[in-house]
Amino acid sequence: MTSFKIERLPFESERVEVWGAAHPRHRNWPVVYVMNNHKEVYIGESLNVEGRIRQHLKSDAKQKLKSVRVVLDDTFNKSACLDLESFLIRMFHGDGSRQVLNLNAGITDAEYYDRDKYNKTFHQIFEELRTHENLFKRTIPQIVNSDLFKLSPFKALNHDQAIAVDDILKGFFDDLESGVDNTVVVRGNPGTGKTVVAIYLLKLLEDIRRHDSKEPLDIDSIFSDYFTPEHAELLNSLKFAIVVPQQSLRDSIAKVFKLTPGLSKDMVLTPFQVGESSQRFDLLVVDEAHRLNQRANQASGSLNKKFIAINERLFGWDDPQKTQLDWIRKQSRHSILMLDVGQTVRPADLPATKTRELVSRARAAGRLYPLQTQMRISANKDYVGYIRQVLSDNPPTSREDFGDYDLRLFTDLGGMRRELQKREKEHGLSRLVAGYAWQWKSKNDKTAYDIELDGQQMRWNTTTTDWINSPQSVEEVGSIHTVQGYDLNYVGVIIGNDLRYDPISGKLIFDRDNYHDKKGRENNPKLGIEYTDEDLLEYVRNIYSVLLTRGIRGTYIYICDPSLRKLLQELL
Repeated sequence: MTSFKIERLPFESERVEVWGAAHPRHRNWPVVYVMNNHKEVYIGESLNVEGRIRQHLKSDAKQKLKSVRVVLDDTFNKSACLDLESFLIRMFHGDGSRQVLNLNAGITDAEYYDRDKYNKTFHQIFEELRTHENLFKRTIPQIVNSDLFKLSPFKALNHDQAIAVDDILKGFFDDLESGVDNTVVVRGNPGTGKTVVAIYLLKLLEDIRRHDSKEPLDIDSIFSDYFTPEHAELLNSLKFAIVVPQQSLRDSIAKVFKLTPGLSKDMVLTPFQVGESSQRFDLLVVDEAHRLNQRANQASGSLNKKFIAINERLFGWDDPQKTQLDWIRKQSRHSILMLDVGQTVRPADLPATKTRELVSRARAAGRLYPLQTQMRISANKDYVGYIRQVLSDNPPTSREDFGDYDLRLFTDLGGMRRELQKREKEHGLSRLVAGYAWQWKSKNDKTAYDIELDGQQMRWNTTTTDWINSPQSVEEVGSIHTVQGYDLNYVGVIIGNDLRYDPISGKLIFDRDNYHDKKGRENNPKLGIEYTDEDLLEYVRNIYSVLLTRGIRGTYIYICDPSLRKLLQELL
């Protein structure tokens, strides 16, 4: 039996007044309300919902809204309403059927009494709004698995993220007032939410800039103090953008920006677009900054020419020491770099020495912000740290127990694929990935199989753009270039013969003959660098570390090298 009811009324002054007088709780009780037309939606909470809707009726931004639905429940309190408001905002944005008009003033993921019980009610409210009010097109599982939801700027921030955003804002506004340029580094392991913080920041800055001071803000919003005319004035004419080196992730973020008021897909740029821009930027937020390129052979001849042309335009000559990070610095007054030294996966990426230097400088300047809370992996211990240790030269001496996290080592690849297909039917977003230990034959011959192993025949990903969500991805194998930066519910990882274990030395070794990413092992004559097996081993370690930390609910592993399998059987 449900404890709530949903009342519907037109978004019209006279009808709101009549409705407000019909019951005392319409003017004095914590409620959540939804206002919408067929293109837009606004979600709010209030103790005096009639008075709050009257305020909205005076707002220019909400004049086109048509209907109001008020969720009333005898058991609601302020904390529950804030939580339901946040939940519905995230669901509406993830559904993608309407633009969410809410400002991003910030709601933390706060605990309160009986929250689990309220969450069950929230899901019932969602279903009522979906099935009887036709406000949602997709179910909760479909929304939660979507990029729109995972990359939403309306996320409820955890404690780490909220502190980082607050500190970055303070520093940014101080720098704007004093005219000082600055570089900020946000550092975090996989799954700590670096991309979410990047998107959140840009949405928040745009909302502060666009905020109508006559429109009241919820006093419980954690960033409400920044919504002042003075801050809006400082941001008034500034040019913002986000830079994303990887194509697949960049396209996903562009979809989110397209559906978010205040943001646009034109704000999502490649490093080359930054370098070629005739205008400087006031702020560039760089996601996956460790994937920015140094001077190296690019993916095509035209990009090599662009690299040279950009260097010549920005610095007067083609200095081979200049990297895409130098372009960012030259083309922006302020930059925020989201990075993880352990996720550099190709020789063309920024060298680890460069990223470590960035971290050191930011720390010395008081502009290094760590993200430490693991938001992706639903394990009760530090799974990411454990995986990195397993792949190091000093592996753990005993196996770690990760509770309900579904971590399994398979000796039958067919069995692993069948289990992964079961997880796909149960939860969705369950994908098979592998190291680049097989040639990409099917790129030119669509009938060829790329990976023939243990009685299984498989092909690499047929698209490099949004592969995870493509219909055929369930039957294919993704590489590092299709999954870095993404979440999966379950991931099956094939560790190929590019990574082996030498029982005599007790060390992991790189097998060059079984590594087929041409760009992943290419020497750099421009910089006079020849990459040794030891150099390339570090990239391959990082690749498998990234692949093995994609799964929210579980990770399944198949290992080709018998010695490595024997070692990891003791640890996984």
